[in-house]
Amino acid sequence: MDYGRYKFEELKKEKESRKQHNVINIKEMKLRPKISEHDFQTKFGSVRNFLRDGDKVKLTIMFRGRELVHQEYGRKLLDRMADELKELAIIERNPLVEGRNMIMILSPLNKKHARGEQRSGDRRAPREVTIPAEVAAVLTEEAEVADAKDQNA
Repeated sequence: MDYGRYKFEELKKEKESRKQHNVINIKEMKLRPKISEHDFQTKFGSVRNFLRDGDKVKLTIMFRGRELVHQEYGRKLLDRMADELKELAIIERNPLVEGRNMIMILSPLNKKHARGEQRSGDRRAPREVTIPAEVAAVLTEEAEVADAKDQNA
């Protein structure tokens, strides 16, 4: 085997192994303690999609001014979010105040899908392709000719 062929094979193996890796990203969703119901539902939908995709979610409640005195509003908001997402996620880090922010991290229950795999929630279903018999015969004939050339070389 020549060196070029060897390098090509190594490159293919490396590319294939990269497809199998699961990279988990941390997505952040910032909230305010006085968030309206509709805004909460919108952010909740985004967090739910992040978790379904297999990403961890960092929920941040940002306090301004005297809102910091009433941290219980932020904790109620994070508890509500965690309660509504209990079938999709677990709490990796409980709510913790860091400066003017309260942070909680949720991680998905199921693992993230590798890039090469098909997810069940994909919008488009894979299509089946039918090849006419004449085309299939020509393709198999060309493959046999190529195999014969490889054996003779």
